[in-house]
Amino acid sequence: MNVEELKAVIASQREDLEGLFKKERIVDRDLDRSRVKNFLAKPNVLAILGVRRCGKSVFSWLLLEGEKFGYINFFDERLVGLKAEELNDVLQAFYELYGSDVDYFVFDEVQKVNGWERFVSRLRTSKKIVITGSNSDLLRGDLATFLTGRHIDVELLPFSFKEYLRATGITLDKNWDYSTSSVAMIKKALSEFMEKGGFPEVGKFGSLMLSGIYRDIIENDIIGHHKVRNAPSLRALAKYLISNTGKEMTFNKLRATLEIKDTHTISKYGGYITDSYLIFLLERFSYKLKEQFKAPKKVYCIDNGLANNVAFKLSKDSGRLMENIVFIELLRRKQYFNPDWELYYWKDHRGREIDFVIKTAESVKQLIQVTYASEKSEIEERKVESFAVAASEMKCDNMLVITWDYEETISMGDKTIAFIPLWKWLLK
Repeated sequence: MNVEELKAVIASQREDLEGLFKKERIVDRDLDRSRVKNFLAKPNVLAILGVRRCGKSVFSWLLLEGEKFGYINFFDERLVGLKAEELNDVLQAFYELYGSDVDYFVFDEVQKVNGWERFVSRLRTSKKIVITGSNSDLLRGDLATFLTGRHIDVELLPFSFKEYLRATGITLDKNWDYSTSSVAMIKKALSEFMEKGGFPEVGKFGSLMLSGIYRDIIENDIIGHHKVRNAPSLRALAKYLISNTGKEMTFNKLRATLEIKDTHTISKYGGYITDSYLIFLLERFSYKLKEQFKAPKKVYCIDNGLANNVAFKLSKDSGRLMENIVFIELLRRKQYFNPDWELYYWKDHRGREIDFVIKTAESVKQLIQVTYASEKSEIEERKVESFAVAASEMKCDNMLVITWDYEETISMGDKTIAFIPLWKWLLK
C-alpha cells in the first residue's frame, strides 16, 4: 500500500471511533487509567492484552484522552497482507495527517503484521507506544528478545458487574443498599449479567453477538494465528472445556473423552485456547510443587454469556455460573489491583474442597466457597465442613461463603465464617 491509501484507512478508522464516542455511552473501566498511563515512559512499550472485543481499543483511546496520537487497527481487511517494511509508510501517513510532533502511537492488533517486532523495538526509543493484542503469546518469542524486558503488559477483561451497571445506565447513591427497590433492581441486573455476560457489544446488539465473537476467537485468534491443521479437533476441545466450566480436568481424561489421542497435542491445543483468553486453568493448592503440577486443574470461561452461548446446558446450572463469575472477578481484582495475589482451589484426599484460595508470597489470605443459596437451609454442609480442615492446613482464619442472597456471620469453634450475597460482594 502507498502512503495515500494508508492515510485513507487511518482517517476512516479514526472517524469510526470518534463517532462511537459521540453516539454511545462510553464506560470508564475499573482499571486505573492514570496508573496505566504512567507505564508509558520511553523506552517502554505498553501492551494492552485481552480477549477479542473486550474493549481494548476504546480503553486505549480513553488512556490517551487529551493527547495527540496516531491510531491504526491492523485487523482491517484493507490492511491484509501489509508487510513489516511498510510500517515506515504507516508512520509517514501519521506525520502527514497529524504533524511530525506526534509522540504517541496506538498499534491495535499489531500481531497481524508479520515481523512487526523490529519496527516497534526501534520506534520505542523515541516515541510512546501502545500495542494491543488478543493473544497472550504476543509478548513471547521475538518481541521478548528485541525489547529485553522493556515492555509492560496490562490485561483487560470484559465488563465487571460494576461496569455492566454503568453501561446499562444504573447509578447508585451512597445508601442504595438500604433501599428495597434499589436492591431489587441490582439483583435483577445481576440475573441478566449472569446470563448475558460482560462483553460490551452484547448490551447494544444482544446475545447474537456472542456467536460471532466466539467464531472469531476460534477461527482467527487460535486456528488462523497458530495455523492449526486439525481444526475440527481444536473446535471440539474448546467446546468441551467451556461446557465443563467449574469442573476439574486432566489431559489424560481429555484424551479418553475426545478423539485426540495424543496428550501432547491436547496440551498444545489447550495452550492455544488459554493464550486467546477464552478459558483459564486454575491449579490445585499444595505446598508441594510436584503435587500441584500433577493435580487436576479447574476450567473457567472468560465470560458467562459466551459460556452459555457455547454450552447451552450451562445456562441451567446457576451454581456453576455463579462460581465462574466469582473466579473472573477474583482474576480481575488480581490483575487490576493485587498483582501479588495467587489464585488456587483446594481439595484433599477425601474430596473436601474449597472453591478459591487467595495466597500471597507470605501466606494464605482468604478461603472462599460459592453456593447458589438464598437461605441457610440451602447451604450444603460440606461447604462449611471443608473450612475446618482447610483453615487448619493453610493457617487461614479469613473464611467467606458467597451466596445468591443469604447474609450472616456464624461461629465455627473459635473462628467465624462470613456469608455474603454475590451482588453485594461484586459491588464492594
